[in-house]
Amino acid sequence: MSETLQPAEEPQQQDAVAADVPRQQDLVAAGTPQQPDPVAAEEAPPAPRDRRVLRWTAAVVVFGVIGAATAYGVTEQKRTDLPGLATESDGRWTFPAIEKPPLPDGSPAPFADGNDSETHYADLRKLVLPQPRGATPDRTLAGKDGRLPTSVYLDAYEKDARQDLGQQLKDDGLRQIAARGWTTPDGTRTRIYALRFTSAAFTRIVHADLTDNVASPADAPYADEEYGGWAEKVDVQYTKRNVFTEAKPYGRTAVRYAYIEAGDVIALVIQSGKAALPPRITFQQTVVLQSQLLG
Repeated sequence: MSETLQPAEEPQQQDAVAADVPRQQDLVAAGTPQQPDPVAAEEAPPAPRDRRVLRWTAAVVVFGVIGAATAYGVTEQKRTDLPGLATESDGRWTFPAIEKPPLPDGSPAPFADGNDSETHYADLRKLVLPQPRGATPDRTLAGKDGRLPTSVYLDAYEKDARQDLGQQLKDDGLRQIAARGWTTPDGTRTRIYALRFTSAAFTRIVHADLTDNVASPADAPYADEEYGGWAEKVDVQYTKRNVFTEAKPYGRTAVRYAYIEAGDVIALVIQSGKAALPPRITFQQTVVLQSQLLG
């Protein structure tokens, strides 16, 4: 849904948060079981669903000329509904309708009661954000049948870190990688990688190592992590974000990137521009939407 988001009826006013956080709409994820995709990750044994509906409140932050932010009340939506977070006035991209993928029959949602490993049983390819309208797809990230070889993912990192990182991913239970990339008319290049592990316990280990500069994305070896900024104010339950911005002087590209941890999945979002950082607003928009898709 690419139109401007509308607040729920009778919005409930709350304290304002930083005005540079992208707007989010309250979400309710309700499992819609269907048959599993043939290329989805290995099927887990069916588990009883103790809770068919998950509810949480996500902050809705409005960009405004005066920098005001308003949090709206909770609205109930189907699992398949996610906001496009697109407007015509502030430079954000227009995304197609974004849907959470269906769950295999009998499988719980990733954060449902009883799913102690916090496994995403849905098709991993469909847990990667689609490209916005007008963008050119990056065919190198298509993979075979939606599965990206680990070697292609490692190409996103500095050469001297690839071998050790590849071994770590193997040792820590990497099961599958899916990815998508695109370039918009302004030259901004976006790449999103989703890595599924055996359980959330392994995800936490890998996430901690990646954010401790065990490996840095290529062309951004001296990126600085943002602390206490907009990413920490994004309220998408069950997800965690670490964002980085390349410091000057830039090389052939200027890079922003973020890691998103959500259960058994880690997503890496990389945006780059030639000689200048990509727009902050589209980077934030992409990170928020990807967080919501995984949360």
